[in-house]
Amino acid sequence: MKYSLVFFSLVFMSLAFGQDKKLDQLEMFFDQGHYKKVYRKSNALLDNPAYDYSLLPKYYKGISLLQLAQNDYWRKKHTDALRKSLELLTEVKSQDEGQHLFTAHTHELEWVKNDLIGWASDLKRMNDNQSFAIVQELLSKVFNEVVIPDEGPGDVIEPPKTPSSLSANRAEVINVAEDQLGVPYVWAGNSPDGFDCSGFTSYVYAKIGISLPRRAADQYKEGTAVKEKDVKPGDLVFFDNGSGISHVGIVVSEAGEPLKMIHSASSKGIIVTDVSTSEYWQARLYGFATYLK
Repeated sequence: MKYSLVFFSLVFMSLAFGQDKKLDQLEMFFDQGHYKKVYRKSNALLDNPAYDYSLLPKYYKGISLLQLAQNDYWRKKHTDALRKSLELLTEVKSQDEGQHLFTAHTHELEWVKNDLIGWASDLKRMNDNQSFAIVQELLSKVFNEVVIPDEGPGDVIEPPKTPSSLSANRAEVINVAEDQLGVPYVWAGNSPDGFDCSGFTSYVYAKIGISLPRRAADQYKEGTAVKEKDVKPGDLVFFDNGSGISHVGIVVSEAGEPLKMIHSASSKGIIVTDVSTSEYWQARLYGFATYLK
C-alpha cells in the first residue's frame, strides 16, 4: 500500500511539474499539421482522469477542430465541430490558467486566427451563413485579443522591378496587381474597395481578359501546374493550411530568385511578401499554377 501511494504521488508530481510526453505530442503534431491525430489524442486525454489538471487537451481539441472543419468533407460529417470548438475554447479562455495558456501559445493562435479569417471569406462567398456566423463569434470572443503581427521579415516594402523580358500579359498582370497595393482585406471582397485572396487574383486576371474560378482551391485545380524552378512573374502560388488550399497569391519574382508574391493578407491587405523568409508561408507552401504563356 505504501509503495502504491509513493508511485501515484510520483506520477502526479511528474505530470504537474514536469514535461509530459503525451501533452508535448499534442503541440508537436499540431505544428506538423496532423490535426486528426491531435483531435484523437486530445479526446483520449480528456477521457483520462490523470489529465484533469491540465487545460491543454481541451485547448488542442478546440483548435484542431477549427483546422479540421475547414475541410468541407470533414465538416459535413461533423456538423457540430465549430460549435464544439467555440464551447471548448471559450471555457479554456475563461479560466486564469487558460489566460496563461493563451499567452504561452500566442504564436500558434496567430496562425490559427489568420487561417480562420481567410476561411471566413470562403464561407461568406458560399453563403454558408451558419458556419460564417460561428467563425465570426470565435474571432470576436476567443481570438479578439490575438493580434496578427506584421509579417516581419516576410514583408517587402517595395515590389521587385518587373523584368523587361516579360511577355505583355505577364507584365500587365504585375502592373494591375501593384496598382492595388494598400487596398484593405475584406471578406469575400473582389473589388478595389477591398479584396480577399482569391478575389484579388480573380480581379487582376479579369483585367487582362482571363476569367478565374472564385475559390483558391478551384484556381489551382483549373490552372496548369508549374514546378517552382520554372515559375515566372504573374503565375499563381498556393498555400495549404493542412485542411486544403487556403490562400493564393501572384508571383512577382523570377525563377531562381527568392520567392516573392503580391497578395491580400488578412492583417494588412494588398502587400508584397517574401515567402522565402516567412515562417508562416513557408510552412504552408503547396504549389504553383499558371494561366499565362
